[in-house]
Amino acid sequence: MTWLETLRTGWHAVRSHALRSTLTVLGILIGIAAVILTVGLGLGTQQDVSKQISSLGSNLLIVRPGSSTSAEGIRGGFGSRTTLTRADADALASKTNAPDVAGVAAEKSTSTEIDAGSTNWTTTVVGTTTSWLDVRGRTVAQGRFLTAADETSRANVIVLGPETAKELFGTTFVTGQTVTISGTDFQVVGVLKPEGSSGDNDLDDTAIVPMSTAANQLVGGSDRNAVSTIYLQAASTDQLAAADAEATTLLLNLHGITDSSSADFTISSQDALVSTATSVYKTLTILLTGIAALSLLVGGIGVMNIMLVSVTERTREIGLRKALGAPPWAIRRQFLVEASVLGLTGGLLGAVVGVVAAKALPSALGSSVVVSGVAVGGSVVIAIAIGLVFGVYPATRAARLAPIDALRAE
Repeated sequence: MTWLETLRTGWHAVRSHALRSTLTVLGILIGIAAVILTVGLGLGTQQDVSKQISSLGSNLLIVRPGSSTSAEGIRGGFGSRTTLTRADADALASKTNAPDVAGVAAEKSTSTEIDAGSTNWTTTVVGTTTSWLDVRGRTVAQGRFLTAADETSRANVIVLGPETAKELFGTTFVTGQTVTISGTDFQVVGVLKPEGSSGDNDLDDTAIVPMSTAANQLVGGSDRNAVSTIYLQAASTDQLAAADAEATTLLLNLHGITDSSSADFTISSQDALVSTATSVYKTLTILLTGIAALSLLVGGIGVMNIMLVSVTERTREIGLRKALGAPPWAIRRQFLVEASVLGLTGGLLGAVVGVVAAKALPSALGSSVVVSGVAVGGSVVIAIAIGLVFGVYPATRAARLAPIDALRAE
């Protein structure tokens, strides 16, 4: 019997028991679709997290003050001290001191109430410089951003995040409007383009004012020259580590610290955040994929079950073929082909269902689902392999039947 005849006979055998074959194929279909969707959800989540972290800025290093300790011995968290100053930011911006740092943006932030007529909203007001827009990778949707003249003159101007603008005015078209902070009027000169959120931080709910204005009108006191965060933009991804080392060495020298373990600041990078988040989601994806793969095992058991039933029902046919001279390998090949047809059919249908569901789910879940070509192709191959592996025993059992015993079977 040629391969073509074997395939034709196998397809006919599968079609002759349509309902039974459909139920078997359904088990494999569900397993394949579940694996594709699970891998897609895992990859999509990793992609979303990377985008959220990248929204902080390109090739970014984040410098924050260290932790404080009160007179009672109570230690605050990182960022609770006021050890970073504008002088530190200016030193880091020097190409002589830090040649691998392309941009520096210091922030002085505080949570405060903003009033617009009878409406008020509490948000994070950030005092910063003109470089903030480039370093943080943000763009202006309406109006303009802060200028050097605003910083020099301590101008009462403000740039609102789109969410803040909507809460105060009900729209983002607010250029030229006036808001009040701590009794001081500020003119809205621009509105930022929406960026979404990064972790628990809503990037669109913020207000930006000149650093000099924040220091003298909103903060004042002994902390007027302190900054809460310094963002450093490395010249390239490859220079991120060098920029980190340069910033660490410079700040230790400026603060008179000889032991790096006693540093009164911390520097974190996007790479660390991305690596940590990716590692967590990779582990979760592997776990969920393993659970989804269990349904493939159930599908494989279904293939073995239907093939064993088929061998039992066709015992006389097997005996007749062997009596007519069919060798054991021909009988074995016949049943393996039937099992492979079931696996291939389930795999292809499962891949189609998985891809279609991956295209439809993002709008319902609010999360990306990435269709992996490797996962789709691998799933189809695995489905065929399941048909072969779980069809080996029934096929071998059929091949070993003695012709005389098979012909006597009822």
